[in-house]
Amino acid sequence: MAVIPSFTWQKSTYSPDGSDCVYLASPGDGTILLQESDEPGSILATGPRQLRDLIASLCALDHGVRRA
Repeated sequence: MAVIPSFTWQKSTYSPDGSDCVYLASPGDGTILLQESDEPGSILATGPRQLRDLIASLCALDHGVRRA
């Protein structure tokens, strides 16, 4: 059985109170981990630049702006 390390998760300030929350953690190696409250066993690992680009794209979609 694999040992799963524990991380200190922080709830995103963009997540509403209640369900549908996104949590972030950093294991200290430059990686950012993302976890959604409905799927706590699924963890997405990414880097700061990639996360920034994702957030910028989602914000652009929310405002009806299309990025190239």
